[in-house]
Amino acid sequence: MKEYSLQPRVLVTGGAGFLGSHLCDRLLRDGADVICLDNFFTGSKQNVGHLLADPGFELMRHDVTFPLYVEVDQIFNLACPASPIHYQHDPVQTTKTSVHGAINMLGLAKRTKARILQASTSEVYGDPEVHPQKESYWGRVNPIGARSCYDEGKRCAETLFFDYQRQHNLDIKVVRIFNTYGPRMHPNDGRVVSNFIVQALKGEDITIYGDGQQTRSFCYVDDLIEGFVRMMNTETGFTGPVNMGNPQEFTMIELAELVIKLVGGKSKLAYRPLPEDDPKQRQPDIDLARQRLQWEPKVPLEDGLRETIFYFRTMLNS
Repeated sequence: MKEYSLQPRVLVTGGAGFLGSHLCDRLLRDGADVICLDNFFTGSKQNVGHLLADPGFELMRHDVTFPLYVEVDQIFNLACPASPIHYQHDPVQTTKTSVHGAINMLGLAKRTKARILQASTSEVYGDPEVHPQKESYWGRVNPIGARSCYDEGKRCAETLFFDYQRQHNLDIKVVRIFNTYGPRMHPNDGRVVSNFIVQALKGEDITIYGDGQQTRSFCYVDDLIEGFVRMMNTETGFTGPVNMGNPQEFTMIELAELVIKLVGGKSKLAYRPLPEDDPKQRQPDIDLARQRLQWEPKVPLEDGLRETIFYFRTMLNS
């Protein structure tokens, strides 16, 4: 295993995004030197502006579809648009980001002998027929649908990670992220939590797709980042994939009603047709994370929503 310096040099691709910026915060608190890499397609300099004066932090504008030459000990590969609105805007580029980005970061890890973690997604399970979803489930993905640029891109990235591990003995880790929310979410990313909060704060009707009975599990960002760090620090040879999310399910109607209550608004529910290939149910089985990482979400949905609402209220009033 690679010997680390006292201050490990850690690369975070997509580091100015929602999850990446919180990860940079955590890594700096833990004493790492952090290179934050982003092309700012969906990431924002504002998300990491408070870190620019930190001597252990470096911000680099770069697109992972092009090779990168830096010296690092660890790589967190988070770069990719993660909301349907953003990843369907340029689906070819989305696939390239997942596939070419994985190839380039794996190549970097091979050259520097770095440990590398891939941020995969519950989308690899598609519209699942098995509930809850275990890591052993192969999924049910439409390979030619509107969402497949993201779903299949992430599936291919996982393939590349495991082939590099088998072929080049690379030190890899793979996590599959389920719905995550919290401060620094993009207000126009089309994800259900940010949609509901922004609509409620503006006094608009809350948009419910389908009958509102489809379920999601919601993990607060601080809990997820704790899982990332624990996974990166597991023993060599434990590769995953490991599900990371909150196993407690909520219907879209339950979420909407809770947001309205916490905002204190008078929004009504407005129903619209269900988008193509939108999963009806998504719930992680996190037994593996509990056993191997001693990890599970701690932040209750209501507490996390309060923090997220405060963030969006501040943003909309600024």
